Amino acid sequence: MTRTRLAILLTTLAIMTVASLFIFLPKSYGYQPQIGDIIFHTSRSSQSQAIQLATHSPYSHMGIILFRNNKPYVYEASKRVQYTSLDEWIERGVNGKYVIKRITRPLTTDQQHLIQKTAQTYINAPYDLSFSWSDEKQYCSELVWKIYFNALGIKIGNLQKLQEFDLTSSAVKKKLAERYGSSIPMGETVISPDAIFDSPLLMTVGKK
Repeated sequence: MTRTRLAILLTTLAIMTVASLFIFLPKSYGYQPQIGDIIFHTSRSSQSQAIQLATHSPYSHMGIILFRNNKPYVYEASKRVQYTSLDEWIERGVNGKYVIKRITRPLTTDQQHLIQKTAQTYINAPYDLSFSWSDEKQYCSELVWKIYFNALGIKIGNLQKLQEFDLTSSAVKKKLAERYGSSIPMGETVISPDAIFDSPLLMTVGKK
């Protein structure tokens, strides 16, 4: 092989290596996804306003970043537990805004594999409209909390009882009546997007 051909080959490999570093960047957001990252946004769903008012937070929906075929997806509890492409999930939120957080202590490859494996136990589980603490159905923050806890024993965010939230607004009262009628389970264990968002175990790594 001549020196010229060798130089061309090395240059080509260098370009390919640099390009591969950015293959997973969603559009031009400037964020490099990792397994286990947690993403938040303001949902356009019918319950979004009630969640925001009850938790005093703009973040009403969330999910965890997992990979399929070397591409990043948001693993979420929506109508069911499912994979949604990162770009699609971001665009679904109000004004395309989002915040992405990452555990402050970097995950090892083995820990990432455990998260990915544990997550699969919930695939296709129906959405939990009653926010009950069970494994048969899941809501968004419950799914993320349980994946981390069951995979790594890490509690991201403090569990609360339903009665600890602000249930005084008309929007919240209406949603509670729709879901529970007159038998509201005030003692039900709940994990909110806001509780996970505020966890000291997380740091912000991306936002728009």
